[in-house]
Amino acid sequence: MQMKDFSLDIYRALLERLQEKGYELISYADYCRNTGKSANRNSESKFVILRHDVDAKPENSLKTAQIEHSLGAKASYYFRTGESGCYKGSTLSLPESVRAIAQLGHEIGYHYEDMSLCSGDIDRAWNHFQTWLDYFRQYYAVETICMHGAPTSQYDGKDLWKKYDYKTQGVIGEPYLDTDFSDVFYLTDTGRCWDGYKVSVRDKIPQYQDEWTAKGLVWHTTEELICAIKEDRLPSHVMITSHPQRWTNNTMQWYKELILQTLKNIIKRIWIRN
Repeated sequence: MQMKDFSLDIYRALLERLQEKGYELISYADYCRNTGKSANRNSESKFVILRHDVDAKPENSLKTAQIEHSLGAKASYYFRTGESGCYKGSTLSLPESVRAIAQLGHEIGYHYEDMSLCSGDIDRAWNHFQTWLDYFRQYYAVETICMHGAPTSQYDGKDLWKKYDYKTQGVIGEPYLDTDFSDVFYLTDTGRCWDGYKVSVRDKIPQYQDEWTAKGLVWHTTEELICAIKEDRLPSHVMITSHPQRWTNNTMQWYKELILQTLKNIIKRIWIRN
């Protein structure tokens, strides 16, 4: 029986296919410490960096974390600040969700959007960043951070690093800035599909996207991606970014996310066009 896309069942199937093909499922901190630009890389190794941007519904994040834990996989979960409002209506508070996922052995990071929250004031954004980094470090020894794309904001979160340096705060990596994308193929479920770079404002790697497309490394559904893995068409080094609020076995939540994301994609297309 065919599994529904963006269900927890097909997410498990995706990870299982990767493991069957010899991919090690690692966190971004693992990559930075052992596999990144400055480390000695075994070119024959196969790995997938599992990165999750927790924009909303931390309950879903706990479910994907439990699936990964059951398979012996490690992943990175990047949480937005409590003031972003992404936890309204959730049964888990911010610290509870951080603790629960960390206890399963996963990495916790800060999903920063300080430039947007501080209306582009770079000095205030830097202070805001340090405050929230310290907040998350109450619950986990945060080593890596990741920009929240904030598609409706005029401010790019990475602009904070034009003046300041996150490495002065003991941060060892930021996926958009410290990943060797000439070696690591990037996949994201932005747009609720795997070719969502077409409607993405910031969650994409434009300098390599045309090259990957020319090689046929483009898939729309998770089933297509799983087929590519089975047929050995996936590169050896990959980063998969997913947003756990999209992945659910709850029928009502599944259709709600489908409708909302379809509307968001229409708005993004108009935003990009203009």
